[in-house]
Amino acid sequence: MEAALRFGTVGNPLSTPPRPGGTIGGIQRIRELGLGALELAWVRSVRVSEETCRQIRETAEAFGIPLSVHAPYFINLNAKDRAGYHASRERLMAAARAGYLAGARDIVFHPGAYQGARPERAYETVRRRLQEIVEELREEGVEVTLRPETMGKSALFGTLDEVIQLAREVPGVLPCIDFAHLHARAGDGSFNTYEEFTEALRRVAVGLGPRGLQSLHVHVSGIAYTRKGERHHLNLREADLRYEELLRALIDIGARGRVLCESPNLEEDALLLQETYRRLLKPEG
Repeated sequence: MEAALRFGTVGNPLSTPPRPGGTIGGIQRIRELGLGALELAWVRSVRVSEETCRQIRETAEAFGIPLSVHAPYFINLNAKDRAGYHASRERLMAAARAGYLAGARDIVFHPGAYQGARPERAYETVRRRLQEIVEELREEGVEVTLRPETMGKSALFGTLDEVIQLAREVPGVLPCIDFAHLHARAGDGSFNTYEEFTEALRRVAVGLGPRGLQSLHVHVSGIAYTRKGERHHLNLREADLRYEELLRALIDIGARGRVLCESPNLEEDALLLQETYRRLLKPEG
């Protein structure tokens, strides 16, 4: 069976040499490791020149490594005050503009927090604002897919159903499904079986049709959590996430796209995921 998923890291591999270093070196190291994708971790700010973006794009094209961008963490499309929303909007748009110049076509972001609002009211605010951002980017010719991420705490906007519905209602939006976050969100160890993973993927298929499963963008890592949800990421072998069952569910449902690792050991777990996936693909006997 032909491999339908590309594996990579969120951020440069830890083993990226100091020279050439940076994203250029990270792309080269991804290729050397035998991985197939890289997500640029612009999670603090977006400070990159047009010339650097051009170099990133040309290097990625030369090595055949598709890129995505993780926008800054400090984005809240449900911000109550106008200044807070404006700052969030500018961070997301800066990531989209620079990412597009760098050759990335998928922009991952944390959509925000409920801040005491009812989930359905928060959803309407996030949807309306996201629609405005997409329309402005399109007017500028920035043709990217914005990907709101599923989040790991119940206080944060970003259930699986919320990001699927955003993708249904706002053209140019698709989910980023973080399976570790979904596992941690309830805080009770649930969402950690083949059946639960498969059911979630079926919801994506029902909600978004064929495009939902044919262009998946997935985050995976080990994760520590409490009753309130996510605490921090862990290496896969130090955590309880049943990643082999997750990979089997992705194979069985015919998923295509990218799986990006956020474990602390980055490329070590990305390679573990890729090797496990390839083993599962091989016919038995």
